[in-house]
Amino acid sequence: MSKSTRGFRQARYRVFARRLLPEIVKGPLRRLMQTDRPAVGRVRFGDLGRTEPISRDYGFDRGTPIDRVYIERFLTKHAPRIRGRTLEVLGDEYTARFGGHRTTQRDVVDLHLENTRATIVGDLTNLGAEWDDTFDAIVLTQTLQLIYNLREAVSALYRLLKSGGTVLVTVPGLTPIDHHREYETWYWSLTEISARRLFSDIFGANSTDVVVYGNVSSAVCFLQGLAAEELKPQMLDTRDPHFPVIIGICATKD
Repeated sequence: MSKSTRGFRQARYRVFARRLLPEIVKGPLRRLMQTDRPAVGRVRFGDLGRTEPISRDYGFDRGTPIDRVYIERFLTKHAPRIRGRTLEVLGDEYTARFGGHRTTQRDVVDLHLENTRATIVGDLTNLGAEWDDTFDAIVLTQTLQLIYNLREAVSALYRLLKSGGTVLVTVPGLTPIDHHREYETWYWSLTEISARRLFSDIFGANSTDVVVYGNVSSAVCFLQGLAAEELKPQMLDTRDPHFPVIIGICATKD
């Protein structure tokens, strides 16, 4: 039975109950008809009924953060695009892990001179023209939310790529905000629509693919700081675009 048919029948039963049944049986019948969700006032909050999160460290202190699972699923899906000369921020863990032997040179960009792993020191959004058309792939995970001028940042990514090169980006949707240094520069959370518009305007709609990971359950657990290992597979695997935990963008330069 389809959801629409089931909903129509339930509506008819409710009308029938209101009109014909005595008041003493209306309450129990109403509860039977709402077995998929608790009645008002019957929700059991349990360990989640608190104003302080279970973890303020995204779940790192309990296991694997939920957003990391989604980020790595996105990168796994697009791993063949990580090839040739690559660019990543802060380190090259993801380009090395998902690009492997397909990469020929893995560059790292960072603002800070003390990062000895950085091969390029500077602002990603303001690198000189000598870096134009340089990279076959750019991996940019959980970084755009820290850049105030998003359009300028996406334009810079386009400029840095070779023709045919791809940028793989993840951005937060429903998320805790960093409790440490990044709190002062955490500007954005995106939606599927805003991410698609942002990249399509620069890369073109036909060259932009956007995917959403998360659902109401994984979003609540992520906000509470639970680890992925504490969730049942369905709680992680179900996708509902109305509750985006992570948004992945794959955009290719023509």
